Amino acid sequence: MTGGLRLHKLEGLGNDFLVALVDEMPAEADGARAAVRLCHRSDGIGADGLIYAVLDSPGGGSDRVATMRLWNSDGSPAEVSGNGLRCLTHAIAHTLGASGLDIVVNTVAGPRLCSIRPTSEPGAVVGTTEMGMPTPGPDPDHPDPSPAAAAAPFLGGDAVERWETVDMGNPHAVLSVADPVAVPVSEAGPAVEALFTGGMNVHFGAVTGPDELTLGVWERGAGATAACGTGAVAAAAVFHRWCEVGKNVTVRMAGGEARVDLSEPVTLTGESTYVATVDVPDA
Repeated sequence: MTGGLRLHKLEGLGNDFLVALVDEMPAEADGARAAVRLCHRSDGIGADGLIYAVLDSPGGGSDRVATMRLWNSDGSPAEVSGNGLRCLTHAIAHTLGASGLDIVVNTVAGPRLCSIRPTSEPGAVVGTTEMGMPTPGPDPDHPDPSPAAAAAPFLGGDAVERWETVDMGNPHAVLSVADPVAVPVSEAGPAVEALFTGGMNVHFGAVTGPDELTLGVWERGAGATAACGTGAVAAAAVFHRWCEVGKNVTVRMAGGEARVDLSEPVTLTGESTYVATVDVPDA
């Protein structure tokens, strides 16, 4: 893609994105190159991912639809992002001059209904996104060592109590540990991800209160991040299956807390903050 590009920078629980509303999607290679350049923390603008979106029905009403594609900061494509969906909806509302918005966003993982509403904080909204149903995730391509064994050298003697994979339209491995805050995610995350040829989002979680989880996050294609929306839902679903939390779960991550409702439809609720508009002369 060539020519000028207007980017909206937003963050959802510290998970930050650059959003470009465009008339047509860039080619895969162009999107990947732009993500690597624009998301770089020192040489670019800086973000965990780059979202291109086409607003298919800009005329208003309740039938608004958008289509999005997401590239991680390393240029790899991602199927969906819970925080990214909320930030995208916020960017569209900002562009339309709307304080709130309901919209269906078509992703590689399928359509997702997203809603945002204003808060008392300037530039901040609270949003709820339908996330789809959690399903079993992929098995490791390399079963020896297991994810638990791969993470063990980084846990200071604490064992992984159990683990499970989940598919939220993108893949997640959830590992139960004694203290997620103490886990060196930048070392333990890639050690677990290496067992999965297709890549893996890796989360280290523990129950830290009634219907409350604390989560450390390693994201495929972005590394250690402050939060992961689909990961929050995956972790809530796993710990619910283990009968350790109920269906309404608060998930605390480094960037803040998200609320997961595992009823049908499964939803994720959290905040989005508009950071800046950046005009790039040659994208």
